[in-house]
Amino acid sequence: MTASPSTIPATDAERRSWGPMIGLFLAQVLMSFNVAALPISLGGMVQDFDVPPTVASSTIVVYGLAVAAFVMTGAKLGQRVGWVLIFRIVVVAFAGSSLIMIFSPNAGWAIAGQFIAGSCAAIIVPALVALITENYEGEQQATAVGSLGSARAFSGLSAFLLGGTLGTLVGWRPIFVVTLALAVAVFALSFTLRPDRGNRSIRIDLVASALIGASIVALSLGFNNLNGWGILLARDTAPFSVLGVSPAPILVVLGIILGQLFFLWTRGRMRAEKVPLVDLSVLGRPSERAAVYAMFIIVAMEAAVNFTVPTYIQVVQGRTPFDTSLAMMPFNLTVFVTATLIVRFYRRFSPRAIALAAFGLTTGALVWLAFVVTNNWETLPTILGLIVFGMGQGALVTLVFNVLVTAVPKELAGDVGSIRGTTQNLASAVGTAVMGAVLVTILSAGIATAVEAHPELPQDIAEQAGLDRANFISNQALEERLAETSATQAQIEAAVGLNEEQRLRTLKIGFLILAGVSAAAAIPASRLPRYRGSETA
Repeated sequence: MTASPSTIPATDAERRSWGPMIGLFLAQVLMSFNVAALPISLGGMVQDFDVPPTVASSTIVVYGLAVAAFVMTGAKLGQRVGWVLIFRIVVVAFAGSSLIMIFSPNAGWAIAGQFIAGSCAAIIVPALVALITENYEGEQQATAVGSLGSARAFSGLSAFLLGGTLGTLVGWRPIFVVTLALAVAVFALSFTLRPDRGNRSIRIDLVASALIGASIVALSLGFNNLNGWGILLARDTAPFSVLGVSPAPILVVLGIILGQLFFLWTRGRMRAEKVPLVDLSVLGRPSERAAVYAMFIIVAMEAAVNFTVPTYIQVVQGRTPFDTSLAMMPFNLTVFVTATLIVRFYRRFSPRAIALAAFGLTTGALVWLAFVVTNNWETLPTILGLIVFGMGQGALVTLVFNVLVTAVPKELAGDVGSIRGTTQNLASAVGTAVMGAVLVTILSAGIATAVEAHPELPQDIAEQAGLDRANFISNQALEERLAETSATQAQIEAAVGLNEEQRLRTLKIGFLILAGVSAAAAIPASRLPRYRGSETA
């Protein structure tokens, strides 16, 4: 049996100081902390700028769209200019975006600051992969790749704890002093990286850049607005409609078409021996395509859980973001630890075996959660379920990324980074939006059926309370709605009980659906490489 050259044991490869990796780790922390800090800052921005929440939340939207739209172009720009130089430039620009957030006089400046941050992240994402492959080999490279996955979990946890504390006690602006300090530290540590030179002969394919950028933006906007604009028929909140059809599915279809045009164009350039925006040879083998499919499923599942749990805790239970961070701490800590330690198993087990075992853990954990979850997240069975899910999640995030990185030569590492960035951003949008749409649909159907089965709750009372427009609301909010109607106290209690019952039922079904997705992931996982880390080419 043969294996990728990347599986050379660390003893046969040059060992380097971990100093450069500290800077790269903090660069991942910088991006992830910024993303996690934005939701925490929304309330403060709404108050400071005197704007609706939808305007303040545009900071999140423009950041995500900038990353998704420009990441492939950013990878090619890094190859042309040189990864170390472009890395330093965008880290300085990211620091500038933090200063804009700290001193922004209005929402427009804050939105511009996050557009700059997202554009910088679009270059940092592929740069991290390219710089890791340039600075580390063998086991050190596998460990470095794993640290990027653990950095995301660490950042989410620290952003909720540190950002939540600062936002509560001081205000939202000091949160971005943290990102500014991180950017300064990353810039200083960048001088420990091996110097490299760009290839000025590389030309950026602007047609492909426009196609993939427009495709990702259309897909992201479409999926993110399935709930707000309508899954099929346009709702009143939709900006426009086409013969009554919601623009959300139209954008999804348009994004798919543009994506197909991008692949056709890129294959044509490769046949003509011209430099493509991304070299599709990095996905030339079934095992590499399987790794991308598995990565998409992993990130989508993580996004779905990260949407479901905070929504339930904050909206249904009416608790604070700080409470949410405490509830998610077992999951985030487990992802962080597992993503770091899983590389120790590469010598004994193949990527295929690890992936199948990890998807088995996530599937089992989700089924377990579906049966044990209650309205109280602090129960031991629920915490155990989140811990087991985090073990599988952490192992998978590191594993599939490592399979991609180690399967290609160093000069294509930036292309792998851009594919990783595109996959993760798109999967996050799809996981969050689809899970939200599924949960609301199940909740709506469940409440409609339950109202018919409860004669003590008349249809007119249910309509006055808005139960026919089902969404996740707390018991207190529902009681306040019903208090404004002609409902009796008995009817109010019946409505609250019905809503509580259906919310929990919906949550359980949601976990079962995710378990089915996780089980189906065994198909791409079974096509991952069978080599072990101790086997060399």
